This record gives sequence, structure tokens and C-alpha cells, in this order.
Amino acid sequence: MSDADPTREARVAVAHAHAAAEAEGDLETTMATLGAEPVYELQPLGRLLRGREAARTYYEHFFGTFQQQIDGYELRSEWVTDEGVGQEYVLFLKGPDGTRTSHAIVGILLFGDEGTLAGERLYASDQLFEVMVGPALALSEPIA
Repeated sequence: MSDADPTREARVAVAHAHAAAEAEGDLETTMATLGAEPVYELQPLGRLLRGREAARTYYEHFFGTFQQQIDGYELRSEWVTDEGVGQEYVLFLKGPDGTRTSHAIVGILLFGDEGTLAGERLYASDQLFEVMVGPALALSEPIA
């Protein structure tokens, strides 16, 4: 008898599909993995992006502007809990002057209802969030 939980496996598959769509720059597939009211928690910045409009604004900037600065990334580790899939990355960015910088980021893709994600809990520097989230940061609210 297998200890595998088919519901958990399906949730992990959605999280992996989300991460793959992000890596490919596929806005519509990325959005399709999200539930009705996704929440993106930006830590330790202490800000929340709430709802599909904020998520779409974030991803439009992410795919249209931020991804062009990515000069590679390395998945350092991944783990699965009952709450979601955690992924730790080193992200390499190339600045306008050609300087290459590295940034640590941890993202937890949070399981939602009905085969979607409830959002993400992201841990990175304030500097990285300003560049990565861009204009969507103006739509954020403080974490209560």
C-alpha cells in the first residue's frame, strides 16, 4: 500500500505548473493556477498584495520588465508541507551597466481550494522586491 496522498500530489503538481509558467513567462497559465483571491505576502517587507488585479499587475511587470533582468537562477532546495511547496533560489540579475548581482529568495506556493494556489509567501530583500514587484508594490497593504 502506498503512503502517497493523491490530493497532495495534485496540489504539488499545480505548484510546479505555476513555477514552470513563471519561468516561461506565461502570464495566462500563471494566472490560471491562482484562486479567486490570491494573497502575496512580501517578507520581511511586511506588505501584502491581495486579489487577482494586484496579482495580474505584479505578473505583468514581472514578465514584461523584471524577467529581462534575470541572468540565471539556481534552485537550492525544495520542500513540501501540508500548507504548500517551498522553494529556495539564488537569482542572478544583470543591471543596465552589465553588473551581475545575486539575490536570495524563498517562495512558498500556498495551496488553495479546488486545485488552485492561494498565493505565495515570499522572503527576499526590500531591494529585490522593489525591482521584482515594481508598480504592484503601490497596490500593497501592510500586514496586520
